[in-house]
Amino acid sequence: MEPRAAQVQRRERLGRQQEDRPSREGEPRSGGAECPGNAEVHRGPDLVQWTQHMQALKTQLLEQAQGQLMELLDQAMWEAVQAYPLQDRPVPSVPPDSLRKTREPSLGKRKVFIIRKSLLDELMEVPHFRTIYHMFVAGLCVFIISTLAIDLIDEGRLMMEFDLLTFSFGQLPLALVTWVPMFLSTLLVPYQALRLWERPQSGGAWTLRVGLGCLLLAAHTVVLGILPVHVAVEYQLPPASRCVLVFEQVRLLMKSYSFLRETVPGTWARGGEGIRAPSFSSYLYFLFCPTLIYRETYPRTPNVRWNYVAKNFAQALGCVLYACFILGRLCVPVFANMSQEPFSTRALVLSIMHATLPGIFMLLLIFFAFLHCWLNAFAEMLRFGDRMFYRDWWNSTSFSNYYRTWNVVVHDWLYSYVYQDGLWLLGGRARGAAMLGVFLVSAVVHEYIFGFVLGFFYPVMLLLFLVFGGPLNFTMHDRRTGPAWNVLMWTLLFLGQGIQVSLYCQEWYARRHCPLPQTTFWGLVTPRSWSCHT
Repeated sequence: MEPRAAQVQRRERLGRQQEDRPSREGEPRSGGAECPGNAEVHRGPDLVQWTQHMQALKTQLLEQAQGQLMELLDQAMWEAVQAYPLQDRPVPSVPPDSLRKTREPSLGKRKVFIIRKSLLDELMEVPHFRTIYHMFVAGLCVFIISTLAIDLIDEGRLMMEFDLLTFSFGQLPLALVTWVPMFLSTLLVPYQALRLWERPQSGGAWTLRVGLGCLLLAAHTVVLGILPVHVAVEYQLPPASRCVLVFEQVRLLMKSYSFLRETVPGTWARGGEGIRAPSFSSYLYFLFCPTLIYRETYPRTPNVRWNYVAKNFAQALGCVLYACFILGRLCVPVFANMSQEPFSTRALVLSIMHATLPGIFMLLLIFFAFLHCWLNAFAEMLRFGDRMFYRDWWNSTSFSNYYRTWNVVVHDWLYSYVYQDGLWLLGGRARGAAMLGVFLVSAVVHEYIFGFVLGFFYPVMLLLFLVFGGPLNFTMHDRRTGPAWNVLMWTLLFLGQGIQVSLYCQEWYARRHCPLPQTTFWGLVTPRSWSCHT
């Protein structure tokens, strides 16, 4: 079919031809039945307005596309300049305007949002890959059948018990009630602080506004930092309810920082004159959309596919049930009574090897449930266009690539506000120190999350990140290619997950079998599984 714009242009051209054509002798010029040419003439103004509107829309789209293309080309040019050998690199006295514009904010690339699907959604269109998904679903069915068969043999009746699930999500309403003031503080305080800092004034008035904004942010940090910890400890929340609080605590803190980091420098530029603060609606949208990098606008999809939303939420729920079956069938029987046996190196090694399979299953379930299903469900409801929440981390041949592709949402935040800002503070030097800072922040936050969820301090994750993850990041770098390196990466992932599951499960049951007679600081930070052998 002919495009609509071409139809409009053709009709306008016919109308002009009818106007310019000399009337034949005896042909009526007015009155009576109106000829087709006159109808086109009468419709001419509407066609002109419609054509002008389409031209303006085309110009706007071209400008947006040109801006994004220029940004991508500037980024590629800057990376190419940095990759050029230092001794052969010419040093210009004044960098080009485009490079200077790209380098000034963060000495590197800036996150660009575009409309794209998640990688698994694209792979699910391939029948061979979809079969792998069906195999995992079949595994869940086998777990359910085995549970029913064991209940039938032991109890003489079919009975599905979800004791582990109900225990893990106990007191969930209390966790949701605690979330309300955390969210309201994040919704109101950072935006109000920005408005206080929006237009600097001379004298003490502006100093007072800055001080008031800092006090509001300090109170906001205290609310997010102390309230969830107090509720979790005071009411002894179970692990899944604690997960809700700690994930929201970390997420809201990261979003608050990103919003202020992206908007405050702009409002203070040129004395704050002529630069408006972002709208409150854009900030509210940012608090719910699945990204940790603030932008005033994001690419949006045209409509919401509610069947896709329901499918992703159902898959996330299925992953939770899957995880409960794995823990209940593969972990609880092994580790529940392990602390009652004498400690031996053989038993420890065997427990780690036994935990590798459930550990890697838990890793895959967490990835699929959260990074794919949960984030895609919210992205679809909010029509958020950029669905690249992860990349093909399973194909990684180096741990440096694995860290970049496993969780793109968190990686973008760490890269933008820890790595690049660290380079800016260090004057563009010491990339190793900036990278070490990223590892340190990530390790501390991961260990805090594990300690919050489990209710005890056992720095397994911290040591794995700093002792093994850091050196592996520098030794297994992007120059390592080939299938053997991918096999090595997966082998280390299996072992790492086995170590985590084994040691954390042992510590969990040891603290229940060997409670402290009195609470002391060293008793809280010393692993109980080292001495509990009843």
